[in-house]
Amino acid sequence: MRKHFAMLVFVVLILGLCATSLFGQASGTVKGVAKDVQGNPIVDGVVLFANQDNGQKYSLKTNKKGEYFSLGVAPGKYLVTLYKTAEDAKANKELFHVNGFQVQLDENTLDFDLKKEQEKTAQGQGLTPEQIKQMQEAKAKQEKEGNTVKALNEKLSAATTALQGGDYDTAINALNEANQTDPSRDLIWFKLGDAYRLSANKQTDLAEKQKRLDASVAAYQKAVQLKQAVTNDKDPDAAKKLAAYYNNLAEAYAKAGKTDDAIKTYEQAAQTDPSAAAQYYFNEGAVLTNSGKADDAIAAFNKVIAADPNRADAYYWKGVNLIAKETMDKDNKVIAPPGTAEAFQKYLELQPTGTYADGAKGMLASIGASVETSYGTRKKPVKK
Repeated sequence: MRKHFAMLVFVVLILGLCATSLFGQASGTVKGVAKDVQGNPIVDGVVLFANQDNGQKYSLKTNKKGEYFSLGVAPGKYLVTLYKTAEDAKANKELFHVNGFQVQLDENTLDFDLKKEQEKTAQGQGLTPEQIKQMQEAKAKQEKEGNTVKALNEKLSAATTALQGGDYDTAINALNEANQTDPSRDLIWFKLGDAYRLSANKQTDLAEKQKRLDASVAAYQKAVQLKQAVTNDKDPDAAKKLAAYYNNLAEAYAKAGKTDDAIKTYEQAAQTDPSAAAQYYFNEGAVLTNSGKADDAIAAFNKVIAADPNRADAYYWKGVNLIAKETMDKDNKVIAPPGTAEAFQKYLELQPTGTYADGAKGMLASIGASVETSYGTRKKPVKK
């Protein structure tokens, strides 16, 4: 009985060993290394093995050395696809693929060397080694640009959010960090100018306020310089953007007490984008009005009216500056310069209930003029 039992145990052990051996031979091992076109390892990439007979899939992740490895892959023909990231795998944005790769029992190695694959493709197209090198350098430059733009956009987005929330210092820090990454982007400098200019309004210390306005001017000047340097700018709105840069630079000049620079820069804005000239000339007129330069302000508002005859507030502020030049006759009667009444009357014609309507009426009353809305001409009676 003992002999029979011992024999039974022996048979079971033999069968167990055979089963283990058969199971071990039923699958294979896959491994490899993935490198990009620069020869660098593709970190956290995805290598997807898809069985072309039964559809079974194995998704493998690369490590910091670009290596991948897996046990227990069933033998068969596979479509093996390389993805840069898991997100790219989900979106099916592949870097490269191998069709019909045979997974056999034991160990199977499949390396991805995109640099070599690119060279093979180029050689197949009849390219010289120098042309291949140029192509690789161009691709590397494109990828670097893409990564830089992504990083800058993240900083710009953070700065924009901070600006909208009035957190100007956070915006300034984010934009300065962006400029450290790449100081050649005009939009980043423009936004930095905005951040410094707006932050200056919150400063109670006059020295700090002036410091921030000076920083704003410097940032806007850099934005203008970079925008002007783009000789092949294909952006249809390039002129509008440059004019906007000039406009904000002029405002920073004005706040910093540099009126002459502000006026000159507003003129540049208007000349750069004639379609928005009325607004830029109006801003110029406002600065001149606040500076007490009535004659120059009147000239600026005349430019506004020439560019946009229906801009009501230009007529009103022209009238205000004309009033500033009024004189008195020997009987102490107010003598307003020619065109004063017409300016206020035109404003009321365009905006009879506008923001400055009461002010216009008061101005007309002060110079002894009546409220008319047709530049002093009366309508002829309709003949019956």
